[in-house]
Amino acid sequence: MLGYTISAMIQVFVPRSRLASKMGDADPTSISLASLFGMISSSCSFAALSAARALVKKGAHFICAIAFMFASTNLVIELGALILIFLGWQFLVAEIVGGLLLIVVSSILIYLTYPKAWLKDARDKVEAGDKDSTDDFDWKKRISSFEGWSKVGNKFVMEWQMVWQEILIGFTVAGIVAVFIPQTFWKTLFLAETAKAHPDSFLVALENAAIAPFVAAATFIGSMGNIPLATVLNSSGVLFAGIMGFIYSDLMVPPLVKINAKYYGWKVALYIAGIMYVSIVITSLTLHFIFLFTGMTPQSNQQVQDVATFSLDYTFFMNIAAIILVVGMYMLHRKLKQQQASKSEHEHQHDHQEHEMKHDDHEGHEHHNHDKNNWNIQTVVTWIFMVFLLFGCLAWALES
Repeated sequence: MLGYTISAMIQVFVPRSRLASKMGDADPTSISLASLFGMISSSCSFAALSAARALVKKGAHFICAIAFMFASTNLVIELGALILIFLGWQFLVAEIVGGLLLIVVSSILIYLTYPKAWLKDARDKVEAGDKDSTDDFDWKKRISSFEGWSKVGNKFVMEWQMVWQEILIGFTVAGIVAVFIPQTFWKTLFLAETAKAHPDSFLVALENAAIAPFVAAATFIGSMGNIPLATVLNSSGVLFAGIMGFIYSDLMVPPLVKINAKYYGWKVALYIAGIMYVSIVITSLTLHFIFLFTGMTPQSNQQVQDVATFSLDYTFFMNIAAIILVVGMYMLHRKLKQQQASKSEHEHQHDHQEHEMKHDDHEGHEHHNHDKNNWNIQTVVTWIFMVFLLFGCLAWALES
């Protein structure tokens, strides 16, 4: 929720010219700034894509957008706390070092392979029909007005209308995989016995690093949700390269690739996924052998069931705060729609002068109608999973 709120605020309050001057180039300063902004942003993979799209829309270079996505899903405080709890401080250090290395490797790869025509078309797609492209507004005045915050609420709701089905399907599949797939499956898939006998084998490490992103893609798990399963992999004898490759691959799950396709088109979405895959394999292998030859390979005997329990801790209250935030954003969205309906009636009686807020509402209204009438396979699966989760909640309540 915090990630999508940040995304909405970027789109509404940040003038394109200001951001373009900071992240419009692919130089070290711009990439570092994008990474820093990602570190203080959301750890949710879905929200990271949304925020990255907002940056591209405001003129940021695609290399900076990728750096932001990697930083916001690998270098945030929330993820670090989760890794510390589930895997230990050694894995936390590895995550930070590898996260920075991942940004460097991906930036170099994009710089060397930059498809200018594809990415120009992608930027045009993001900016298509955007009445706000001139940035002819005073951000200080807008951020202090109720009208401006109403636009934030409207953007927030529009983003959720685009991805709520992918999020629900992704986390449900993650739960199914974590509960019903036996540990022996992971040992066989990642050559655990061979890895135990030959921990310094390059081919085994390469197999672990290369297959881990596909496992992450098959499980549909986001950045925060894959740490418990990474703990399962670790306790199953998977090599360090495989574990880190799995953790870094949260941005490659099918729902996220599909969201990128919505934003930029399929060619660019698959290009981004390819860059991420190669970067993840290179980074995971590099980390594995650096830690191996320095004798610092992280070790953890932690079991998921030891820490994955429900409790009335700080997370519980943060979730309550998030619910309150959603209610507030939705109320702002509804207020904007009411104001726009009133203005539309007035404009029909006089002239048909275009207004920026009317465009935003019209865009969200069109998408809402599209989703409402689009009963495709994804919609059917979504409803099946909702029923599945309902029975799961009832079973959990009865067991408790």
